[in-house]
Amino acid sequence: MPTSQARVPTAEASRYLQQLCRHWSHKFPVESTPSHGRVPFGEDRVCIFDAEPDALVMRVATADPGGLTRLENVVSDHLLRFAFREHLGEITWSRAA
Repeated sequence: MPTSQARVPTAEASRYLQQLCRHWSHKFPVESTPSHGRVPFGEDRVCIFDAEPDALVMRVATADPGGLTRLENVVSDHLLRFAFREHLGEITWSRAA
């Protein structure tokens, strides 16, 4: 399954992880703790969040290679909306080989 990862420097990683998971828990069976979250967007689409002391690490995977960019954009857009008080800069995704 094609995957991609982004590491976003922030001291508020746990807070953002919890906000994102709570937001999507209304539609999806989300699993989360303050340091780890998993959002299954569908049978073949998932996002994993890990809060580190200095960064939020986000991993997305989907069976549809064309849908990977869309999933990256959805997750990035939501994070930037929740983090409007903090300038996170551009979120850069790295594709797994």
